[in-house]
Amino acid sequence: MTKVLTSDRQMPPIEARTITTEKEMETELVLRSGQGNRSSFRQLYRNYQQRVRSTLYQLCGEHMLDDLVQEAFLRAWKGLPTLRQASYFSTWLYRISWNVANDHRRKNFPLWRSLNQDEQALSNTPSRTEDTPDLMRLHYQDLVQRGLQTLSIEQRGVLVLHDLEDLPHKEIAQILNIPEGTVKSRLFHARKALKKYLQQQGVSL
Repeated sequence: MTKVLTSDRQMPPIEARTITTEKEMETELVLRSGQGNRSSFRQLYRNYQQRVRSTLYQLCGEHMLDDLVQEAFLRAWKGLPTLRQASYFSTWLYRISWNVANDHRRKNFPLWRSLNQDEQALSNTPSRTEDTPDLMRLHYQDLVQRGLQTLSIEQRGVLVLHDLEDLPHKEIAQILNIPEGTVKSRLFHARKALKKYLQQQGVSL
């Protein structure tokens, strides 16, 4: 974050109000950020940066990840004045991240396909590492990431948001703007496809 996270407009400190819950604190930060308070937005960035980064990594991989995270928060900063419900911020930010991932994939589809093919080729290369617990865990995590890249962006999005980000069906439906039934269907097929991929790589499930 560069220009977005610099000087502040003059705002009274949050401590001047009685805030009893973490949710109220976040709502206050969102409201002040929407009024142009950069200090409040910096705190929101610190609170959500890791979640946004993780989501975009699972959806897009490591290529250009820093740029994608910055783009997501830049869009959030620009869009905050139009956010109608501050309590909706988390869902709204996930939707922005989803849109950033989709835009990135559309703009870079030939490169994305090439990288995906490279990942699949690597997954077929025999590993010569010793089977220590740490290496086995890292190898499994790597296989899961590669397996995610074999899914459609629609299936991957639902699987990432539900199984990795632990969001409920209803919130995922709001983020992706699809019915809950579609969320459940995509999740079922995504899990089935990922399980098949992992089994093909020799993982016992």
